[in-house]
Amino acid sequence: MARASARHILVNSEEQCLSLKQEIENGRDFAEVAKQHSSCPSGRQGGDLGSFGPGQMVPEFDKVVFSGELNQVHGPVKTQFGYHLLEITDRS
Repeated sequence: MARASARHILVNSEEQCLSLKQEIENGRDFAEVAKQHSSCPSGRQGGDLGSFGPGQMVPEFDKVVFSGELNQVHGPVKTQFGYHLLEITDRS
């Protein structure tokens, strides 16, 4: 079964999500941005979600994590929780 590791940043608005994505693309550290801005408890660990399989996250999240390019920032991804930036760190 497929497994992936990812980290994410969760915010309330698409505008904030896009702004944070730009900061990361301009060289800001993903983990530091997550610690400062993510409303998810994982933010304290730099947004690290650990390893998980298909179906363990919401469908919108799974779609990106199991198909997107590794080590790139994806998003905004809208879910019922808000807007996410995702970085897939590993997939097998």
